[in-house]
Amino acid sequence: MQLIPRHDPYLAVRSTGGVTVAALRGELDLVLVRHLRPELDALVRESDALTVDIRRLTFCDATGLGLLAQCAGGTRRRGARWRLLCDQPRILRLIRLTGLAEVLCPESDPVGVPPFAGEEGPAAALPAVGALHWDPVGPGPYRPGASRPLP
Repeated sequence: MQLIPRHDPYLAVRSTGGVTVAALRGELDLVLVRHLRPELDALVRESDALTVDIRRLTFCDATGLGLLAQCAGGTRRRGARWRLLCDQPRILRLIRLTGLAEVLCPESDPVGVPPFAGEEGPAAALPAVGALHWDPVGPGPYRPGASRPLP
């Protein structure tokens, strides 16, 4: 699988030895799902073994869980291997409460997941960024603490 390098603060992808690792960062909500869906769909179609590392997510809502469940199902339907790395107690609880534990099969131990070159792990390759939040009264995403015009 040939991956084209791109600069995305929310997604780092690397493929080595038949294993593709996609490390996500930020808040996996409606805004980020819309941004990531095309790339993750392509990885599901092309990967023989897909590991999605969500250990650096700070938040995940139902839309984010839906995207992960879609990726897990699509990967397995193709006969490829699926792994989800997650050590976030709140996200693990959400997975359990929604009944998606058997679909997503979250693991907290990254054994067998090769790190990115020069990094300690796949999530370490992602740059530090402030998470985007959706402002229901404003025109679009904003960063927490940023000033917004009054309505």
